[in-house]
Amino acid sequence: MTGRRSPARLLLLLVGVAVLLLSTAAPAGAHATLISSDPVEGAVLEAAPEQVRLTFDEAVAAVPDGVQVFDAEGGPVASSAAVTGSELAVSLTEQVGPGTLMVVWRVLSEDGHPVSGSLTFSVGAPSADVTPPPAASTSTTTAPLALSVARWLGYAGLLLSTGLVAFCLLVVPADQLTGRVRHRLVTVARSAAAVTVVAWLVGLPLTVMYQLGVDTGALTRSSTWAGVPTAEYAVTAAVVLGTATAVGLLGSPAASGRLPALVAGAVAVVAPAFTGHTRAATPEALVVGADMLHLLAGCIWLGGLVGLALVLRELADRGDVGAVVLARFSGLAAGVVVALVVAGSVLAWRIVGSWDALVSTGYGRLLLVKVAFALAAVAIAAWNRYRLLAALRASTRQRTRRAGADLLVRALVAEASVLVVVLAITGFMVDRSPQAEASAVGRERNSVQTATLGDVTLQASLTPLTPGPNTLTLELTDSSGAPFEGFDAPRARLASDDVDLGSVALTNVGPGSYTADVVVPSPGTWRVQVSLRTSEFDNPVTTVELRVDAP
Repeated sequence: MTGRRSPARLLLLLVGVAVLLLSTAAPAGAHATLISSDPVEGAVLEAAPEQVRLTFDEAVAAVPDGVQVFDAEGGPVASSAAVTGSELAVSLTEQVGPGTLMVVWRVLSEDGHPVSGSLTFSVGAPSADVTPPPAASTSTTTAPLALSVARWLGYAGLLLSTGLVAFCLLVVPADQLTGRVRHRLVTVARSAAAVTVVAWLVGLPLTVMYQLGVDTGALTRSSTWAGVPTAEYAVTAAVVLGTATAVGLLGSPAASGRLPALVAGAVAVVAPAFTGHTRAATPEALVVGADMLHLLAGCIWLGGLVGLALVLRELADRGDVGAVVLARFSGLAAGVVVALVVAGSVLAWRIVGSWDALVSTGYGRLLLVKVAFALAAVAIAAWNRYRLLAALRASTRQRTRRAGADLLVRALVAEASVLVVVLAITGFMVDRSPQAEASAVGRERNSVQTATLGDVTLQASLTPLTPGPNTLTLELTDSSGAPFEGFDAPRARLASDDVDLGSVALTNVGPGSYTADVVVPSPGTWRVQVSLRTSEFDNPVTTVELRVDAP
């Protein structure tokens, strides 16, 4: 950082990181949420519908074999599905008889993450027994650990390899990029580029399996690869080809390759901004631009730190070259820190969206940890700049410069290590929903309501208490606290002031315990009306209220 600036300015910058990052904003879009269906969950129809329509709160994309229909015995029912904007239409292509049907669906959100669920309704009358669909049809939407690790390695390798290219071409004087200095930088850049290429190429099939909910066997079918958004292929190609080109040109001594190397590296670094959470946040141009700036600044910072750690001792033996290189990177780093603060603040503002989401979602908590480590890296950078760099500049003897360089290198390694941890956290944040767990603490307080049905105690709960798919649970106990079974299974209805979902199909999951999958179309107060035959002549009815909050 050129010139003299007081530590107070750095302190002000650190405060700005926290204040800007945690500023309140309107929530940005997260994974798609089902807001309505026709027919509604648990509906009993006189005749089978020609189409089942599911409406989401944002545009979604279909996946191959993403929708399946099953009868009460778990057998498949012939159907076809089509997506138009935010609506998924499922057509029944064969005649179905009376009984319960289950529609199991899986679609992709705008941010490329899968969402899934099921809708149960009946024709004529509900079936007495309903067999769950095969496990393969209800695959998880949780990102596998292997994908998170691949993303971490991919991002770390990408930022390091392209950052070293920038360090060599923008910071190290051209006439000093020789001998052991050049050999060390090029060798590490090539190794990081190899990790980048392998991680991104391995990450592509892992992404396909995650998005489509398929196993490795499906990767041999062309229809599987055709179901993946084009952006996934384009971004992977840009990262792999851009990184290989940038590092390949770095190994060439020709001066004509400097600009193409920088351009290729920049293309590789900014490409990931066109997938993930930035695609679902608004305004998209602002968020994507901020993410591109964030990635560029991160690669320059990490590449510069590792580059200095690799060659500073060598450069310290070349007169004042070490101080010149440090001064160049210090000036560049000043802009990098400002860019990271601005870009990171914009991304947090638009993706996380609220103070509550920072502490009540896994994504928000990971972001807070990431910010803490980033602030630690900035603090180490401040120590380097105001203490160690100043001492190195003041050194006039080679022996003193060498000792100062050794101390500074150790500090640079510590700073780079902290940034690697930041990248690891980022790798796990990529596939986590910013709002999936929002307000979990607040919801738990009203997630269970208690009422009485004569001498029977009813505990009713609805989870996760957000618009979309929910699970209604009823627990019945007698006066001694033991599970209670009435003369018949309880009956339940779900309604709000604006919408009446009608009767819900309860499934007995244990003594005195019943559950039902329901789709809550909107936030607000929802009333669960429960009736239970406690004896041959008694049939008490009670109602509990549950508050469903906006995501």
